[in-house]
Amino acid sequence: MIERLGILAADFAMLSLLSVGGAVSVLPEMHRSLVDVHGWMSSREFSDLFALAQAAPGPNVLVVSLFGWQAAGMAGAVVTTLAMILPSSLLTYYADRLLWRRAGAAGWREIIDNGLAPITVGLVLASGVLLAGANISNIPAMACTAAAALIAWRTRVHPLWLIAAGALAGIAGIV
Repeated sequence: MIERLGILAADFAMLSLLSVGGAVSVLPEMHRSLVDVHGWMSSREFSDLFALAQAAPGPNVLVVSLFGWQAAGMAGAVVTTLAMILPSSLLTYYADRLLWRRAGAAGWREIIDNGLAPITVGLVLASGVLLAGANISNIPAMACTAAAALIAWRTRVHPLWLIAAGALAGIAGIV
């Protein structure tokens, strides 16, 4: 158990520093670690936990608590949450104190922000592809996912309506 907690702490601390755009942006790497490398859950369990976290109110980063819980119980939930939050928070704090507050640093901040934006978009797209892949064997679920993605992309329909439609499809047994 101690070894598993150490692995979770190391993996999620590293992901914390790479999670440009939030925890959702590193979901593919979380999946690779938890499902493919360590086998602590299935792809379906991973997707279900992510869906549960998205349905609950609160910040997106709390999904890591569910992943930690599944992998190592309450201790895993605490370890993954702290490992995901502390490194990036400390980096942000010290970067703000040491870099951004100095004279002439405003230009660097804009350069860094502009450089990280495309990375964030790519990471979030990779997360979407990973989560959609969990439905690859379920044709109705794939169709529902594709329809929701298309509607979200091409219209201004509020995402809550798409979530409600997906919930109704699940209740009706369509997906």
